[in-house]
Amino acid sequence: MSSRTMSVRALATRASAVPANDPSRKVLAEGAGVNKAVAAIEYAVRGELVLRAEALAKRLPSVDLPFEKIVYCNIGNPQSVGQSPITFVRQVLAGITCPSLIENEGVFPKDVVERVRAVLRASHGIGAYSESQGIELIRERVAMAMEKRDGGVPTNPNNIFLTNGASEAVKTILSMLVRDENDGVLIPIPQYPLYSAAMTSFGGQQVGYYLDEDNGWSLNIDELEKRLAEARGKGISVRGLVVINPGNPTGQVLSRENMEDVVAFCEKENLVIMADEVYQKNVYTPEKPFVSFKKVVCEMGADLELASFHSVSKGVMGECGLRGGYMEIVNMERYVQELIYKVLSVSLCSNIIGQVAIDLMMTPPQPGDPSYELYNKEVTEIYGALRNKAIAMSDGLNTLEGVTCNPSEGAMYLFPRITLPPAAIKEAAARGMASADVLYCIEMLEATGICVVPGSGFLQQEGTYHFRTTFLPPENEIKGVIASMRRFHDRFMSKYS
Repeated sequence: MSSRTMSVRALATRASAVPANDPSRKVLAEGAGVNKAVAAIEYAVRGELVLRAEALAKRLPSVDLPFEKIVYCNIGNPQSVGQSPITFVRQVLAGITCPSLIENEGVFPKDVVERVRAVLRASHGIGAYSESQGIELIRERVAMAMEKRDGGVPTNPNNIFLTNGASEAVKTILSMLVRDENDGVLIPIPQYPLYSAAMTSFGGQQVGYYLDEDNGWSLNIDELEKRLAEARGKGISVRGLVVINPGNPTGQVLSRENMEDVVAFCEKENLVIMADEVYQKNVYTPEKPFVSFKKVVCEMGADLELASFHSVSKGVMGECGLRGGYMEIVNMERYVQELIYKVLSVSLCSNIIGQVAIDLMMTPPQPGDPSYELYNKEVTEIYGALRNKAIAMSDGLNTLEGVTCNPSEGAMYLFPRITLPPAAIKEAAARGMASADVLYCIEMLEATGICVVPGSGFLQQEGTYHFRTTFLPPENEIKGVIASMRRFHDRFMSKYS
């Protein structure tokens, strides 16, 4: 018998002596077997409530459940709850996906065909990598659109990076800001969990500053100064400030005056501004129009670093699945620009369909174009429905006992405060829940099929309870959603009184 045969048999003998799936042999395992920072990540938007909702959805239709469907109000995912895609966007994407479609005259409007051909000339098609920073033509068009948005403030296409959604860009900047466990970033509370999750994974310090709920979730400079001083007193090197405008989950829109105060504060304290502006087209208050931080920084002549983010997932497009986003950097060194390029080039490039979607969002059809009339009709209807639903949902929530809800000035969410009975708080603690609003949201899901997110997943002032809900279900269903919430709320309050 050869030595090789004997060694193979010996290995087989040893393997048979070890039980299948023996935990002691796993390299990746719970506890010491994984990166502790990764294990500590929490992301409430896709957390326990959503897993329960998906499990319930698999049981439908069922006579055992008191509802006919799951209503997903947990995440800003418009097309999952009935919003239709914009025709012009999908026609262009169809054309770049299957170029033979544009060869047959009359299939698509002329401006769609021209847009498809322009993208194909500037790239190798959607099946090939682009430059790591993104297709140059698209970055040039985005730059022109930003200049138009900002009243002529110059934009350099070389400072624009096309990414897989805004999230990739956010994580890239945070990964560069956090050098070690002593570095921190000021993040709003309530906050979008992307920021806390990313800071946890990078091993940095989240320095929370509280938005003022009693004053429409406003951003107070005194609060920023207080939290910055506290963090520095603990030895934390605070290097940046996150501002979400319009707000998520709170829906507030910053005034120009407030933004100028923020810029002055960051310039004085030498902080990088991370401006999350993905909801810039979701503004419902005419007296508070969206103003970009880029515009404010440049018009003030402020000497500070800025990274701003945008995405096709929100606005009126709602194309979450296309994963298209971009980042613009302002006042950053050439070295930093090259480092961002290097980090993004590890993934080679962002997906091409997402890049094209960014172009379509930023440079839509204009009056006189063949697609303009239909495009304008669709966009106007989507925007009007969002505004109407925001008002209806906040008005309805404010009729519930012990519930107060600031109106949504922008974005896609409401963040109502709920006053919970002591018995409910005690029950949640007895069941080992992180907060009593988790109990409230679980019971709402199981009674109505409506899936919302506990406020504790976004962080909140101690002793307060909230939940975040979208107002994205179809306009003809919003009244029914509110009515279901009301019936549940009344029963919940009675049960624990």
